[in-house]
Amino acid sequence: MKNTAWKLISVASAVALIIAILVIPIEQVLAAPLAVGSSLISFSLKNVDGNTVSAADFADKAALVVVFSCNHCPYAVAYQDRLIALQKEYGARGVQFVLINPNDPKKQPQDSFENMQKRAKEKSYPFPYLFDETQQIAKAYGAARTPEVYLFGSDRKLVYQGRIDDNTEDKQVKTRDLKNALDLLLADTPDKISPRTTKAFGCTIKWKN
Repeated sequence: MKNTAWKLISVASAVALIIAILVIPIEQVLAAPLAVGSSLISFSLKNVDGNTVSAADFADKAALVVVFSCNHCPYAVAYQDRLIALQKEYGARGVQFVLINPNDPKKQPQDSFENMQKRAKEKSYPFPYLFDETQQIAKAYGAARTPEVYLFGSDRKLVYQGRIDDNTEDKQVKTRDLKNALDLLLADTPDKISPRTTKAFGCTIKWKN
């Protein structure tokens, strides 16, 4: 009887552990996002035009906005036009946006490189759209969702990380976090950016097994 009881307890404990693992938020499983004040993590990835684009290509820019995004996620799709508008608005002031797709196309065929090329052409992307095929860049940044942004100043120190704004419906936005951070950064007052981090909302990155 004692052996049977211990076996039942062991099984129950194992089940409880599995359930606990399943309900842990994805953000707790992955590394924490790159901390504010951290240096830019360099990248060199294939762009939709077939060329390789690296962080060093934008060394002369006043700010670099790294956005983890993709094709399939409705949240990422909702922000496409806003990101395009931000690049056009701030490009003349030395701000460069770079979109990076970290998803495994085997899990989300819409996020294949070929479909990335189609989307970039359809939307006339004014910024690079890069494929993080190995997912090493997304992991290094601690990215968990699409879209998720990382804003770096001219010294390539991270000044803001998280969401673009507070609502997927543009007309219902009350706080434009990224835009506010850009304005303060370009005014040479990055210390006034508040909050410096926000919780990104969107689809979880589709990791390889």
